[in-house]
Amino acid sequence: MTAAFFIAGTDTEIGKTTVAAGLLHAARLRGLSTAAAKPVASDCVRTPDGLRNGDALALLGECSLALDYAEVNPFAFAPAIAPHLAAREVGVELNVAALLPAVQRVLARGADITLVEGAGGWRVPLAGRESLADLAVALQLPVILVVGVRLGCINHALLTAEAIARDGLTLAGWVANVVDPATSRLDDNLATLAERLPAPCLGRVPRLSAATPAAVAAHLELAPLLG
Repeated sequence: MTAAFFIAGTDTEIGKTTVAAGLLHAARLRGLSTAAAKPVASDCVRTPDGLRNGDALALLGECSLALDYAEVNPFAFAPAIAPHLAAREVGVELNVAALLPAVQRVLARGADITLVEGAGGWRVPLAGRESLADLAVALQLPVILVVGVRLGCINHALLTAEAIARDGLTLAGWVANVVDPATSRLDDNLATLAERLPAPCLGRVPRLSAATPAAVAAHLELAPLLG
């Protein structure tokens, strides 16, 4: 089997990479080969090997195929700002035409499960009038939505799901990542999401003291994606 998914989030800093790494780990536990791409990342650190992003490194660490860093994260920028602004500062035209071939090369490796992680929310801008949503559309990948569970998450999740559908893509599943365990009426909020989101819930990830891929994988279910 080969399957690929685009990982989107309801906002920035809501655990897209944490969940993506957990999904890759869960796939590896099933004996499936894995690959990943995070085509654009800001907030990168300068190292002797070049700019490196912690999220991209986390994904690379869960790839069973032998990928190098530049394959996983071809566009890396140092400032911790919106990617299109970081790219503009160094004179890079960050558009779908530039991102698409790099992601397609990872998809062509033919892993059983490949995850392509976006940045921020669904409409994060690229150059001109494009956004990262346009990359997902160009790839025609089903989407896994990571919902950062906190006050306001229902509205963010439903609006994102509507935008995904409006763009002609399938919501393959969603993950509840509890970023604020003190969220009032947590179970009721999750029940409302389950009633209204048009896709299966792949898991509820609690606030973990150590959110390692293995620890996150224990709270995820791959069967709806494989089946």
